[in-house]
Amino acid sequence: MPQLDTSTWFITILSMFLSLFVLFQTKLSSFIYYSLPTPKLLSSKKLENPWNSKWTKIYLPLSLPLHS
Repeated sequence: MPQLDTSTWFITILSMFLSLFVLFQTKLSSFIYYSLPTPKLLSSKKLENPWNSKWTKIYLPLSLPLHS
């Protein structure tokens, strides 16, 4: 049975790691990092709805007095 030739394994694995390193470096360098969002100071404005200024009461049909 012939012996497995492992003499080229070192350079193959080394070149693989080098090419993967270069590939990842180029991918990461082309990535655009956005700056962190800064919070804006918003003045809270109270919205005035028409129903806020009026007092309303909702009558349920069952709560109405019975007329007989």
